Amino acid sequence: MATVQTMRWEGDRLALIDQRVLPLRFEYVTCRSAAEVAIAIRDMVVRGAPAIGCAAAFGVALESLRAEPASRDHFNEAMEAAFATLRASRPTAVNLFWALDRMRRLYVDARNATPHALAARLVAEAQAIHDEDLAANRAMGRLGAERVPDGARVMTHCNAGALATAGYGTALGVIRAARDAGKRISVVANETRPFLQGARLTAWEMVQEGIPVTLITDNMAGALMRAGRVDLVVVGADRVAANGDVANKIGTYTLAVLAARHGLPFYVAAPVSTFDPALPDGAAIPIEQRSAAEVTGFGDLRWAPEGVSVENPAFDVTPAELVTALITERGIVDRPDSASVAALLRS
Repeated sequence: MATVQTMRWEGDRLALIDQRVLPLRFEYVTCRSAAEVAIAIRDMVVRGAPAIGCAAAFGVALESLRAEPASRDHFNEAMEAAFATLRASRPTAVNLFWALDRMRRLYVDARNATPHALAARLVAEAQAIHDEDLAANRAMGRLGAERVPDGARVMTHCNAGALATAGYGTALGVIRAARDAGKRISVVANETRPFLQGARLTAWEMVQEGIPVTLITDNMAGALMRAGRVDLVVVGADRVAANGDVANKIGTYTLAVLAARHGLPFYVAAPVSTFDPALPDGAAIPIEQRSAAEVTGFGDLRWAPEGVSVENPAFDVTPAELVTALITERGIVDRPDSASVAALLRS
């Protein structure tokens, strides 16, 4: 299968695979402004921390192209509004803010350039962020594949594949690289309630790739581990604190506890752009609260009674002590802590 193109830059627009309708339909949503990209991020057209960062960078680039023919004052106003709108789209995935900060630095440093020249530089920077993410995913895949034994049954949670990144994937990148190295790999994909990213997206990616995959409901994970049908767990991340605590899709913490109970390695694959050294530990990571409608039903189907109270945190935090290793494009950090994470970020 050709690499899934989560997003395509088309000169004056950004095409995003609409991940809300997979696997029933394969469609692209076209964005022509920062506001439209922000809506796509908020509404889960595009999701996954690295993909959100790349999309936000292209959102800035789109706005610069839209505003370029106007006066310099209007151009500056439009750019400030674009940065603010995109920053407000989702709170937990730090790649969003990392990418926007990188685009802002270029914008500020080149502020004396003409709007035309500045727009061209912002487009080039967004494309660089996209290309660098793809390269990072392939690098961490190669490194992580060394930790995956031949014949391994790998459990994963949510979707940390090509759809969640510029391409190839983080956790699924490790699985792809192990397969490409000639190892016989199979995947256990947790459905990932309530938005079903594992059932709809991870299972779809693995079927497209011809990698054997078994779909389970989230509450079956412990039973499969106890039965000896899982060899390791690999997940992605939306933010990694300075001490190695990891925020990822809700349910990840449960898997980490189960893996520890059953003596299974628990790996987190994430690019360095997902690390947030400004936060000392996971308690400081903001956790997004999403709509109750995601829990009370799916699509047009509702199964919960009217009037029921709902909690819907989109992420949870796994303490570093439960993480066997962090897999990054710069190397693997075993038993992460503040010192080893700091050393990685200096490398």
